[in-house]
Amino acid sequence: MQTTLKIGTRGSPLALAQAHETQARLMAAHGMPVEAFEVVVISTSGDRIQDRPLAEAGGKGLFTKEIEDALLARRIDIAVHSSKDMPTGLPDGLELSAFLPREDARDAFVGKAAKTIAGLPQCARVGSSSLRRQALIRRMRPDLEVVMFRGNVQTRLRKLDEGVADGTILAYAGLKRLGLENVITDLMPLDTFPPAPGQGAICIESRVGDLDVERMLTAIHDVPTGQALACERAFLAALDGSCRTPIAGHATISGGTVFFAGLIISPDGTQSHEVRAEGPAQDAARIGEDAARTVRARAGEKFFDGWA
Repeated sequence: MQTTLKIGTRGSPLALAQAHETQARLMAAHGMPVEAFEVVVISTSGDRIQDRPLAEAGGKGLFTKEIEDALLARRIDIAVHSSKDMPTGLPDGLELSAFLPREDARDAFVGKAAKTIAGLPQCARVGSSSLRRQALIRRMRPDLEVVMFRGNVQTRLRKLDEGVADGTILAYAGLKRLGLENVITDLMPLDTFPPAPGQGAICIESRVGDLDVERMLTAIHDVPTGQALACERAFLAALDGSCRTPIAGHATISGGTVFFAGLIISPDGTQSHEVRAEGPAQDAARIGEDAARTVRARAGEKFFDGWA
């Protein structure tokens, strides 16, 4: 294998923190020096398009396409992603080879006008670009105005300081990785404000058949996180989940059993259907698929008309 392992990543502070966490784990696992790595920053369409929702611009793949192109062209050796940004279908020749131990998957509220969503004044503005978060906010408080918030964590916090909104919701995991827990005014419960599939987990993508890289990544792969994400991603894939579909899903592993909770919700927050499932962790993907079929049958195909 070449002397330098090239790690591809987006250029946001959070993406760079995730890339450096991956590098640090590889250094510790293999006794490698910092000089054995190069972090390669790649600009993605999702980073450049800031004037409209992702659903209108092309969906989740906007955050991964250019990085995956570089991986296929061998300009980088591995790619580090936020799991919730990953489309369920990967390009031919690429695979998700490892997951780092998952951080807390909850969402965090950052409030200016109040510390909680419940405490916001009537008709206050909450910023979010996530259809899932928008729908859950509307379910909690139909009176609130939801405004589009695009950009990295620092950009969204700056918009909040500028008065664009009275509060916003960000992933707790991202704020922790950036050392910004101090801005959080409330944490959203998993049962009433469920996270996006993959939230809080860092995944590493590589080329199929690259055995040297595969051996390196095996040493830092967290098996329970991989099983939980297999369940969540299977649930999402079976529902044709994208940035146009408000879907939540969260799996945990305990004692060799996977426990899964999923939700589909209409964009206006007025209709929702939940599903719970459990079973052997080695069957995590099948359990996620079965849960998707269950909730789709419960909701009926008309539930998705016009928005899925």
